[in-house]
Amino acid sequence: MSTTPVLRIAMNGITGRMGYRQHLLRSILPIRDQGGVTLSDGTKVQVEPILVGRNEEKIKELARQHKVELWTTDLDGIIEDPSVDVVFDASMTNLRPDTLKKAMAAGKHVYTEKPTAETLGEAVELARIARDKGVTAGVVHDKLYLPGLVKLRRLVDEGFFGRILSLRGEFGYWVFEGEIQAAQRPSWNYRKEDGGGMTTDMFCHWNYVLEGIVGSVKSVNAKTATHIPTRWDERGREYTATADDAAYGIFELETPDGDQVVAQINSSWAVRVYRDELVEFQIDGTHGSAVAGLTKCVAQQRAHTPKPVWNPDLPVTDSFRDQWQEVPANAELDNGFKLQWEEFLRDVVAGREHRFGLLSAARGVQLAELGLQSSAERRTIDVPEVQL
Repeated sequence: MSTTPVLRIAMNGITGRMGYRQHLLRSILPIRDQGGVTLSDGTKVQVEPILVGRNEEKIKELARQHKVELWTTDLDGIIEDPSVDVVFDASMTNLRPDTLKKAMAAGKHVYTEKPTAETLGEAVELARIARDKGVTAGVVHDKLYLPGLVKLRRLVDEGFFGRILSLRGEFGYWVFEGEIQAAQRPSWNYRKEDGGGMTTDMFCHWNYVLEGIVGSVKSVNAKTATHIPTRWDERGREYTATADDAAYGIFELETPDGDQVVAQINSSWAVRVYRDELVEFQIDGTHGSAVAGLTKCVAQQRAHTPKPVWNPDLPVTDSFRDQWQEVPANAELDNGFKLQWEEFLRDVVAGREHRFGLLSAARGVQLAELGLQSSAERRTIDVPEVQL
């Protein structure tokens, strides 16, 4: 009787918010419980998570709670374990390059959160190692798998927009300082010395969103800010926020057809939400426009576009939101993190490159670096092509 092959996955940093909720709870455990990942030939490969972290009590309890047999606090030991196939990393950014280097040196396939490194040089080095070692390397590009952005990309592919003119993005929410109400993000996010910062965190995302939906990023003009200079950590201790908590960026893009597009994205952890979702993107084109969030996407064709007239002396009677039509999914869209995990694991089994590898992550690190440089120097900076 044939048995289902198993991929053993060491999951590092699994006690963190993203590592636990999105990667363990909403991705790997559901994949395990559904019997594994279905391959192109209809067969399956099962997954076996190994929980890795520094806090033995937390790791042991998570393993017990979710019926995971294997756990460890010895990251180096599990990397060297010949029975481990994949090393996943969701730890702090400043620890990530060392973990990924060790894993790839041991011949492991790697899947990782981003940013992959704090500098472009480190990020490119990781991509070179993956190429030279011949391992399958994947970087989390979760937002491209969100239902809202899947629909937005489909509109681009179908030519709905005509010539794309601009993209506008709004992201963020109020992160409590931690003094009276506990902060909903870890304190290291607000310390530059620990790899924190809005630009470092989110420009990596915006790079792959812009690349994956519209086109390549050719220049950046950014303004960063630390709006909340004092915060309180997980133990209630006051600390100085040394990293930026907001980044306002203007990006020049080029579509595959050579059209020039202006993108503007505001990112802030010091803003209160007055929109339908925590992140929204609007694309405007000659033939139509669309607005996409995490799940929903609405569109307005040129023929259905109203003709508003500016008159400050009269109240607005038009309901502008009602003039847009919702874009249907036309397919069942699963959790984005889980979908990318499944795609990555299929690539591991097939021995091929993952489409979102460490080079794409390096471009994200590059954009974050240049965004910080742009803000410091108060100028627009061109984005050169990243070469291995």
